[in-house]
Amino acid sequence: MTGNSELVKTESSFPNEADAENPMPIGNEPQSPAGDIVRAGNALLALSMANPSLAERISRVVEVVALEATRTSRFSRALDMALSEASAAASTESRKPRPSRRARGVIDPFSTYSDSGKQGLQAQLEKLDLDQLRDIVAEHGMDHDRLAMKWKDLTRLRERIVERVEARAAKGSAFRGRPGPGSTHPAPARAQDDRIDPLREAGALQGVDSGAQGGDPLGQGPA
Repeated sequence: MTGNSELVKTESSFPNEADAENPMPIGNEPQSPAGDIVRAGNALLALSMANPSLAERISRVVEVVALEATRTSRFSRALDMALSEASAAASTESRKPRPSRRARGVIDPFSTYSDSGKQGLQAQLEKLDLDQLRDIVAEHGMDHDRLAMKWKDLTRLRERIVERVEARAAKGSAFRGRPGPGSTHPAPARAQDDRIDPLREAGALQGVDSGAQGGDPLGQGPA
């Protein structure tokens, strides 16, 4: 195979022919620049057994890049800088903590509040542990100040959940024009005098007409 055997049998890769014929197992090479080259050569040899065509193409790319970096110092510096920056970025990315996805809450606090009111919700929350309460807070976006998820006090977490549920229920009730399940405010009385009952109006007019026929223009009847 052109290119592949030339790459892995260089002096820097294998100091003698015995090493070339019996390369080290991949992953057991010394941690050094020469060890990196040995590992790359062994990896290419292993790849050539499974996919000779791909191994040959990779060998040619490596050969062209290495020769150009040897011939041109400017290209060598640019390549070194680019690879160093890429390596540093990958290292930084790997160290970033990944956000953990919490489980869904074991209860829906809004449905519980709607069905059972504040006391029913509080009773259900009393049965939950710290992680279960945090699951509810996270699922429904109740950590607006970025403090609740750090609390270890169960009472504070229960109060936060009830507080946010009540606030949203009150906000929804304001749009609907009626109080929520836990509200102590009575519903506003319906205006009774803003329209005339057609039946009562007809009865009143009939009474006036009867009074007029009997000589009582006000329709009040005899005193």
